[in-house]
Amino acid sequence: MQPTDEPAIRLEAVSKRYDDGTTAVHNLSLDVRGGELCVLVGPSGCGKTTTMKMVNRLVEPTSGRVLLEGEDVMAMDKVALRRRVGYVIQQVGLFPHQKVRDNVATVPSLLGWDRKRTRTRVDELLELVGLPPGTYADRYPAQLSGGQRQRVGVARALAADPLVLLMDEPFSAVDPVARERLQSEFLRVQRELGTTVVLVTHDVDEAVRLGDRIAVLRDGGFLEQYADPATVLGAPASEFVAGFVGSDRTVKRLSVTPIDGASLEPWDGPVSGSLPASADLGQALALLLESPDGRVEVRDGAGRRLGVLTPSALHAAVRPPAA
Repeated sequence: MQPTDEPAIRLEAVSKRYDDGTTAVHNLSLDVRGGELCVLVGPSGCGKTTTMKMVNRLVEPTSGRVLLEGEDVMAMDKVALRRRVGYVIQQVGLFPHQKVRDNVATVPSLLGWDRKRTRTRVDELLELVGLPPGTYADRYPAQLSGGQRQRVGVARALAADPLVLLMDEPFSAVDPVARERLQSEFLRVQRELGTTVVLVTHDVDEAVRLGDRIAVLRDGGFLEQYADPATVLGAPASEFVAGFVGSDRTVKRLSVTPIDGASLEPWDGPVSGSLPASADLGQALALLLESPDGRVEVRDGAGRRLGVLTPSALHAAVRPPAA
């Protein structure tokens, strides 16, 4: 499902100041569209977790408004609000003495769902996150790997079909190999369900890989840029953003830039590499570096050659925009 134009979450000039004078978030305004995956990224102390927690009132704003589907969260009952907002944290927080099935059923049970409806939903979600219920539903958390526990945490957060899903560094405690698999699996689930997600991370690569849009925050909770990954990487709004995303931002940008059909050249001869039209320029570069003839063919879904991509075309595609 594609994001809608309507905001599921709206922050209107939101600030958070503490009694000791510390300002964690400063006059922050942004919209998260329905079905969108928004990533809050920045260094430690930039207010990204505080911002996320204001959506479900784990932290309450000092000024400004946080709207959930047009309704001010401060006007909502806290408990009812948090049952409508899924929440996934770094350490998962599963109940160790409950089986996987019971962990996933936590919120539906609190909402009074009947047993059949709850079991059906739990089984659907375990299948969706790659944990077949026949194998995993009756296990305890200690019998699972770290990555499997994280999947259960995602399933639990999605169990009651929340309006939005908040995720605080959800994959950082998992080893790098499992992390990449988990990110891919989560992205598939999020796209399939169309869930609106706000995800906090300090990892630029994770932000680029997962986000529809990225909000880059700096110390004091100031918003430096809010844009899609290709724009953040290709046209940083400030020196801070350029420094934060790194000097290799052009290389990172390849992975979020699709192949443009207009950049393909006609060619009837043989080529050594082939890519689907849905591939990104990072995949194209990898093949071009191995290509003895400097060409990679691009084919459509029916296997027809659309043209070939050359190093000069790839260079033009990632050239920084003119000032």
